[in-house]
Order: sequence, then structure tokens, then C-alpha cells
Amino acid sequence: MTFSQTLLPEFDEEMKNTRKLLECVPDGKFAYQPHPKSMTLGRLASHVADLPSWVALTLDHEVFDLLPDFKPWIGAFRAELLDMFDKCGAEARAKIAAATDGEWAKIWTFKFAGKEVVSSPRSTVVRSTVMNHLIHHRAQLGVFLRLNDVEIPGMYGPSADEMKFWQTQSV
Repeated sequence: MTFSQTLLPEFDEEMKNTRKLLECVPDGKFAYQPHPKSMTLGRLASHVADLPSWVALTLDHEVFDLLPDFKPWIGAFRAELLDMFDKCGAEARAKIAAATDGEWAKIWTFKFAGKEVVSSPRSTVVRSTVMNHLIHHRAQLGVFLRLNDVEIPGMYGPSADEMKFWQTQSV
């Protein structure tokens, strides 16, 4: 089994879960910021929606140098988040499916303003810097939503909000 064949089921499941959470982001709350050091809800949700695009960055380039004047994409409405996520996710899935084990083994380097931050095999980068990073920020987004009284869907089983449904069914 190739690395791509191994990764795709995990990728598909995480994208499905991520989309469920992005569907809950309320329009009109994008400026919410739980702490001065935190991103706004809109910035965080946009980052989650855009993170799958890093698969293409990783597989299409051997070096990515992020410049200090980089301005991240920030959506203004839930529909924009979902459109971006669907576009990036579909492109990422196609790139993963097409990548050979040889391509996965190549070293990918991320630099910031010319200074090396990380240099690892592409397989490691997609698993850690893309997938795990996405899951980390998705969890943060869940907390931001919870703090705004938004019901949260379960990711790996029912959430506390979904448990209310199951508890009423057993009565």
C-alpha cells in the first residue's frame, strides 16, 4: 500500500469533521476574540478553511519562504469559509491521490523571511504541519464556538450537544 493510499482515509475523515465544524460558524461573530493574544473567530475559522491548501504547497514546491508582509486570507461569511475549504480540500485530496512514494520522501523546507523553520520529508510535513495543525486549530475553533453558545458537532463520537439527542431518545 502506498503512502497516499494510507493517508487518504484519514484525510477524508478529518475533512468531513472539519467541514461539520465550519458549518457551525455563525455569521456576525467573526470579530469575537476570547483573549487579546487570540486570533479572532473569523481569522481562526479562515485559517482552518485554508489549511488544506498547504498540501499543494508541500507537494508542488520543495521550499516555501513565507515573507513577513504576508497577508492571510480572511473570509467574511460562513459561505466563504465553506467555499474556500471545499476548494482547498478537493485540490489537496487530488494532490495526495496523485503523489508517489518518491514524492512523499522528498525533503520540504519551510522558511520565514529566508530563515529555515522546518525541513522534513513531505509525508511528515503533511501529517504534522498540515493534518495535525488543522486538527489543533479545529479544536480551538470548537472552543471559540462553545464560548458563543454554538452547539458543537462530534468529531470522534457524539459531542455534549449531541448527547442531549441520545438521552431524549432513551426515555
